[in-house]
Amino acid sequence: MGAASAQRIVERGYAEVVLLDIVEGLAPGKALDILQSAPVLNAEIRLTGTSDYKDIADSELVIVTAGLFRKPGMTRDELLLANTKIVSGVIANIVKYSPQSIILMVSNPLDAMTYLAVRASRFPRQRVVGMSGVLDSARLSTFVAAELKVSPKDVSAWVLGAHGLNMVVIPRLTTVRGKPLTELLPKETIDRLVERTIHGGREIVDLLKTGSAFYAPSAGIARMAEAIVLDKKEVLPCAACLDGEYGIKDSVIGVPVKLGKKGIAEIIELELSAEEKQALHSSAEGVRELIKTLGV
Repeated sequence: MGAASAQRIVERGYAEVVLLDIVEGLAPGKALDILQSAPVLNAEIRLTGTSDYKDIADSELVIVTAGLFRKPGMTRDELLLANTKIVSGVIANIVKYSPQSIILMVSNPLDAMTYLAVRASRFPRQRVVGMSGVLDSARLSTFVAAELKVSPKDVSAWVLGAHGLNMVVIPRLTTVRGKPLTELLPKETIDRLVERTIHGGREIVDLLKTGSAFYAPSAGIARMAEAIVLDKKEVLPCAACLDGEYGIKDSVIGVPVKLGKKGIAEIIELELSAEEKQALHSSAEGVRELIKTLGV
């Protein structure tokens, strides 16, 4: 996922990227492969690969994809203890070498790892954001577009809550050419698409057998990176540490945020029904239960 994200970002030409992996030779090899595509693409690619954290010094944005990937039958929650130690080490090096950076978390379980990054880094919560809703919303958009036989460009979807089985899909917030999904499809069809979205990652894991998704996640990472580095102030569904927004404190869940050069410029609070608010609170509580095991 890290290499795919680096490729997407450098091909857009707005940033210099350092690709880092602790496995000797892996990051330089991938970087060299990507660099050699520049003449074919007629692109200006600025990319280096390294295993030394010193090379990320003074980075504006650090994207963390480190950790074990999910295997068939494994839930994101089961990754928690395995990835906590890995991510803690990564965060310590980010703080050491790039103390003014924005951290974009991708490691699973996403929401708990984002919370860990906030606590371990001691950065202001606005400077730590997780890639969750961008991917989940893209999956829902893909399934809706296929069902209605329209372009994905015509679909605007918003998926909130935790990244996993407790995500909160609110069909009325999804529109197709401006019309709410609830006016275009029967409830049973919407329920089927929502269920497929919730299990979207596992579906890919089960098909691949030996890996997990990285094409769509890397696209989501690049979209968020662009919003941050270019200070676009774009509103995207992302994992954020809440401190009273939506009536939730001390937990991380996906909500609409305005992303810019300083990270989360604003958390957008949508008007939700009582039932929708309860679903969001339940999702946050699920993340909070995971956080308790982190000991941070």
